[in-house]
Amino acid sequence: MSNLGLFQHDVSVIWDLAPHDLSIMDYIIEEKARAVVATGQAHFNHDLEDVAYITVYFPNNVIAHFNVNWLSPVKVRTTLIGGQKKMLVWNDLDPDDKIKVYDKGVEVAGAEGVYSLLVSYRSGDMWAPKVTQTEALKLEAEHFVDCVTNNKTPINDGLSGLRVVQMLEAAEKSVKQKGALIPL
Repeated sequence: MSNLGLFQHDVSVIWDLAPHDLSIMDYIIEEKARAVVATGQAHFNHDLEDVAYITVYFPNNVIAHFNVNWLSPVKVRTTLIGGQKKMLVWNDLDPDDKIKVYDKGVEVAGAEGVYSLLVSYRSGDMWAPKVTQTEALKLEAEHFVDCVTNNKTPINDGLSGLRVVQMLEAAEKSVKQKGALIPL
């Protein structure tokens, strides 16, 4: 997430913008995060970062990378998810094609010797599925009411909130330690 302005005086850009992205990531990736590395810089308030880069490490070579930024001249709300078979781009600011699915990928075949690595690129179609225009906050409120009414556990329960706060704390600690790897 990036956007010019909206500087906060009591929290860094990590605590202001990253909770939403980390929460979405926590929901999408079923494995629990193992470690966090973050770097950032405070340009205007020497104690609170206004730009930060966060990398979250998971089992099975899965990583997630975030750029949160109050200094960007343009508003960006884009998520890229790369998989073995397809890739997805979600652009919250695109009113018509919020989701684009790309049939593209890379296939790696190894052979003996360091220089014998074979890489082939697969390129296919792009598909933009129709997404119903619904206000996210309305859906969240309806989900909460349904959980309370029917005694269900919400998808964003206290445990998911705890995981997000732990990642935020680890990111803040990593920034203060000049990009140290912080285990979770």
